[in-house]
Amino acid sequence: MIVCSCNVLSDRDVRETISGRSDRPSVGAVFRHMGCEPKCGRCTRNIAALVDQHAGGAIDECMTGGDCDSCRGDTLAA
Repeated sequence: MIVCSCNVLSDRDVRETISGRSDRPSVGAVFRHMGCEPKCGRCTRNIAALVDQHAGGAIDECMTGGDCDSCRGDTLAA
């Protein structure tokens, strides 16, 4: 399923990108690893959900008080 229309990224692309990681990468780190960046920002929540599923964490849980790449990506995309 396509999760980012602007960059034509599928959920499989995102899962492959985060599959070998032991940490919980930010949405921005996922984009950087794939050589692109968020454009319209509608995909950031879907990608964050995929990262959370991989890490076993709760969706929308942020431990940095809004200073992480994912939060900044959401703000910039809004």
